[in-house]
Amino acid sequence: MANPFRRLVLDVMKPHEPDILEFAQAVADCEGVDGANVALIETDRVVQNLKLTIEGDDIDVTAVEEDIAGLGGTVHSIDEVVCGNRLVDQQDTPQDH
Repeated sequence: MANPFRRLVLDVMKPHEPDILEFAQAVADCEGVDGANVALIETDRVVQNLKLTIEGDDIDVTAVEEDIAGLGGTVHSIDEVVCGNRLVDQQDTPQDH
């Protein structure tokens, strides 16, 4: 069995509707998601760009992507993935400074 996905950080583009509140609740209801953090990065007349961070014990990545699409959104990139038996945070290295 593959290691479970514990955290995903996604760059998402979505229309103005649904609003960010409804969007966050819908994503938080996805299979395996325990919590969602949605930050508005940029907005224009037609779309909004979001940073979506989700965590859970075994995130169903396909279900998350399908729910985002069902809300009119598009995943532009997967910017961070944490998988395994526990959450591992990114660590600074000399190259980061």
